[in-house]
Amino acid sequence: MNYSPKQGTRSHGLPHDPFKSSTVPRPIGWISTISKDGKDNLAPYSQYQNLTWDPPMVMFAANQSVLGEHERKDTVKNAEETGWFVWNMATYDLREAVNLSAKALPPEEDEFEFAGVEKEKCIEAPGHRVKASPVHFECEYVQTVRIPTGDPVSTVDMVIGRVAQVHIDDEVILDNGKLDIQSIRPIARLGYYDYTVVNQIFEMKAPSASKEELAGLEGRNFDNKS
Repeated sequence: MNYSPKQGTRSHGLPHDPFKSSTVPRPIGWISTISKDGKDNLAPYSQYQNLTWDPPMVMFAANQSVLGEHERKDTVKNAEETGWFVWNMATYDLREAVNLSAKALPPEEDEFEFAGVEKEKCIEAPGHRVKASPVHFECEYVQTVRIPTGDPVSTVDMVIGRVAQVHIDDEVILDNGKLDIQSIRPIARLGYYDYTVVNQIFEMKAPSASKEELAGLEGRNFDNKS
């Protein structure tokens, strides 16, 4: 089949839009923030990615609220106003809490409490992180790239942050210094109501790559290239 979204996002003729189900799996940006008035916020975003590594930077993208006048998400406003947001790794064990925190609540309500997750203080960020999550990034807000569309909800805010603090549970670090992804079991978003979990890993090295290129791909320290 073939269709052009320029002719309408439903021009595919299918009962469900295949677009999001084609860009998979998508890492989950489980983002915690705090408002300038001290109200904690927690929400998952399936448009999340790392951007570069020196300094490490990440981004998440948020569409507009489905409530009321389709305002910008609290997460975006909080990051802009306080200068910080925190990424919490979403895992299979935390899947129900991740899903609960997706509920659109009024700004004065606390998604940590609604989702039943314990808070933990950050080092630099003014808000909190999810204590049970095995990996966290405290991120300094850099900028928002706002991309308007013809639909009030699909207009998107792409928020970029610089990672200032990384927290990793010692129990998920293997003897070789790598993260034990199979025990962490991160979850990722598919299309529809579907998710997936990382429980199988295979390795491939880039052909004809230099030692420096391989070290970069592996995330190996450049003073340990042997």
